[in-house]
Amino acid sequence: MSELSSAVSIHPYFKVQEGKLDAFRETMKEFVARTSTEDTCLYYDFSVNGNVVFCREAYIGAAGVLKHLENVGSCIEEALAFSELFRLELHGPADELDKLREPLAELNPEFFAHVTGVAN
Repeated sequence: MSELSSAVSIHPYFKVQEGKLDAFRETMKEFVARTSTEDTCLYYDFSVNGNVVFCREAYIGAAGVLKHLENVGSCIEEALAFSELFRLELHGPADELDKLREPLAELNPEFFAHVTGVAN
């Protein structure tokens, strides 16, 4: 079974306060530096559209997601000092998503269970 069969992707959207995008960009560097040390990270990158920042990221299983969130917890706190997390999606196999429902409940994420697709 491929690692991709248990992959969980996270899709956070941040609305950055006026004039604070440069500060958020600095925080991105720390997010990336910390995430680069994680062996369960499949991919991780940021995109920007105006004052909205999107992070595209995926991990091997729910355990990888939880490990990542612990690793970047202080970065998240810093980012939220000048932004709002206005949308959070998690995508993956239903059994992996179920492991995240309780630990992530306070973030009010939307969970999307995988149905079908291709992973090479």
